[in-house]
Amino acid sequence: MSRTLIRKDPNAFKTLPLFVEADPDGLAYSSLGRPLNFREMLERRTTIEIEDNQRFAVELANLGVSVRLTLNWQGRDYWVLVRQRRADRGDVVLKLISGYVPAHELNLPLLTAIQEVAEECLMETPEGWLAGRFGETWLPTPYQGVLHYREAVNFRLGSLSGAARPVRCSNLTLLERPRAYVHLPTASLQLVYDMRMELPKEVKQLSLFHADECLEDGTLVARLDRSKPDLYLIALEDGKPTAELLTLKKGELSPASTRGVWLAESFAAQDGWVVRDERIRWKDWAKSQQLKAPTAKSPAKPKPAGAADFKQPQARQG
Repeated sequence: MSRTLIRKDPNAFKTLPLFVEADPDGLAYSSLGRPLNFREMLERRTTIEIEDNQRFAVELANLGVSVRLTLNWQGRDYWVLVRQRRADRGDVVLKLISGYVPAHELNLPLLTAIQEVAEECLMETPEGWLAGRFGETWLPTPYQGVLHYREAVNFRLGSLSGAARPVRCSNLTLLERPRAYVHLPTASLQLVYDMRMELPKEVKQLSLFHADECLEDGTLVARLDRSKPDLYLIALEDGKPTAELLTLKKGELSPASTRGVWLAESFAAQDGWVVRDERIRWKDWAKSQQLKAPTAKSPAKPKPAGAADFKQPQARQG
C-alpha cells in the first residue's frame, strides 16, 4: 500500500518559455514572454523541427534539468535511475532524476537539480531516512512531516567534470558545465548535471526508493510505495556503464530484468545540440554503447518483471 508524502497545488508552479541560440561553440538561453503555469507549460510541449542541429535560434516551452547521479556503494560505482510513468508522453521509462525548472531558478538550474535529488531519491536505513548536503548547503527535507530524517548522518553530493561546450543563461556561464540538448518532441531545453553521491561509512542496510509527483484530480501528489521501489542502479566499471541493472534493499543488491525496458531520451543519440527520440530500448542503448555483461554473475536470478511494466504507446505521441 502506498503512503502519501505530500500534496501540492500545480497552479503554484510557474515557469517561463525560453529563447535559445546555439552555435558550434556554445548555447545560450533567456526567458521569454509571460509566466506559465503547469498546464500551460505542458500545452506548449509539442514537436518542433530544427534544420541545422549546430546553429539555430528557437523558442522553447521550458527548461528541464536532469542529474546523472553516480552512487558509490561498498566500493563500487553505480548510476541511479528512476522509473516513471510519463502521462504527457504515454509511456513508462527508466530515466535520470529530473524535473522542471521554475521561473525563479532559471538562472540557477543547479538549485533545481539538487532539490530533485532530495525529492526523488529516498534512502532508508534502520535508523531513519538520509538527508544530504551539496558542499556546505543542506538539501531540503521535503517530506519532513511524514518521514523521520536522521540528524547526525547524511550523504554528500558533489559535481563531476562537465561538458566541453559552455552553456549560458543570458550572459552568465553555468560554471558546472552541464550537458545541454534541445529535445524536439517536447520543444524543451534540457540540462544534464553530472554528480556524485558519497554515503557515510556507517550506513550498511540501505534501501533505495523513488518518489515522484503525479497529477491526481487536479493535485500533484507524491507517494511512497514500498512494493515498487522504482529506483534502479546501473553498475559501472572504470567509470563506464555495464549491462547490469540492479535494485538495493536492506543493503542487498538484486539483479533486475532488462527485458522490455525503455530508457528516456537522455540515453538516446544526440546530434549536435539536438535529441530527436522520445525514448530508446535498453537493448538498443546497450548495443550502441557496446556494453559488456557484468564480470561476475549475481547469485540471484533477475526479477522477471520488465516488459509488462514498460509498455509503450502504439503510435508516436506528439
